[in-house]
Amino acid sequence: MTILDSFAARSLSIFPAGSNGEFNLPKDLVRIIVSGSGCILRDAEGRDLLDFSMGWGSVLPGHAHPAIVEAVSNRVMLGTNFAYPNIESLQLAEELSRLSPCCQRVRFCASGTEATMYCLRLARAYTQRDTILKFEGAYHGSNDEGITSLFPSGQTSFPGAEPSSAGIGRGRVIVAPYNDADTASRLIGMHSHELAAVILEPLQRCLQPLPGFLESIRNACTTHRIPLIFDEVVTGFRIAYGGAQEFYGVIPDLVAYGKAMGGGLPIGAFGGRAEIMDLVREDRAAESQYVWTASTLGGNPVSCAAANAALALFREPDTYHKLRQLGQRFRDGLRRSLHDTGHAGQVLGDGPLGQIAFSPTPVTDYRSGLLADRAKSRAMMLGLFARDVFLNPMGTKLYLSLAHDDAACDEFLNRLTAVLREL
Repeated sequence: MTILDSFAARSLSIFPAGSNGEFNLPKDLVRIIVSGSGCILRDAEGRDLLDFSMGWGSVLPGHAHPAIVEAVSNRVMLGTNFAYPNIESLQLAEELSRLSPCCQRVRFCASGTEATMYCLRLARAYTQRDTILKFEGAYHGSNDEGITSLFPSGQTSFPGAEPSSAGIGRGRVIVAPYNDADTASRLIGMHSHELAAVILEPLQRCLQPLPGFLESIRNACTTHRIPLIFDEVVTGFRIAYGGAQEFYGVIPDLVAYGKAMGGGLPIGAFGGRAEIMDLVREDRAAESQYVWTASTLGGNPVSCAAANAALALFREPDTYHKLRQLGQRFRDGLRRSLHDTGHAGQVLGDGPLGQIAFSPTPVTDYRSGLLADRAKSRAMMLGLFARDVFLNPMGTKLYLSLAHDDAACDEFLNRLTAVLREL
């Protein structure tokens, strides 16, 4: 079968670049997925693919986990969406309030992008200011703020921002360096008169926060009365049951959730202090600070049933011990593969996350990451994809799940070592 009559050709003819976004694969590597089980995908050509993307981290329980399948199957027969609170969304909201110290009030939406967007809108209304401070290289969803300075040139002086996409609006965003507490705190103080919020990924992509960094940002926001937003779309339920708030012991004013919370189904949530969240109350529509939020599929009972089942799995004894232990073993294996094949590189990540940066020096922020050999990273990821490891070749973040085990990680490392020997 040639590319002209394959599933890949059909995909390329209807989807721009043959995907729903970001993969940018060569034509001969374009795939159509038919099914998934655990950490294995099967494509339309009958190939089994070892999955280290896991739906960009959304399928933390593993594909087609029996508990998720049962919860969705039982719920879907009773109606799929009411656009109104239901028993599943009520139970999930109450659990979010229990696990998150900042969630006095909660609302649901359909994705992490929506969740961060609503957090930013709430902060602007609450403070009656417009400017947002974010950290260089951070991704907060596909809204305009989220992809500002996502992958900038690294030549702009702080706090200048660069658009990382055409079509971005001109909302005011200023940028600080991640893991530089002094510079970030100084910028927060200098711009406190205009800042509506500071938003950050506590674990930015795969960059761990340096000791004291998150605490410094929290203190600066408290001092200047600026809401702090944690984007826990990735860290939520992944590095600890209570996410970054539990793991790092720092409490924001607003928080956004998505990805792993839904067990693989589409979901988002945002919550925070009651005095901020209550600005969305419809009985306040006549007030100047009223914030409009609504999401057609937000809180739908099917996604919430899946989320409740996923959270029950995450609450099982040793869940996070297993994920951390597996993640550490995996990252140690990445370092060993680099050493054994003679490649200089850094291994990043925490919990069930890993990433290789081909840099001779430590990577602690976006600009130090620019020193890494990105062409080599791209070649490595494409080499793995060609060896039936499913991942995103445009990024280098690797996701583990509850379905991964030592054998799956060892198989990945074997294929990685073969790729590194060829580079």
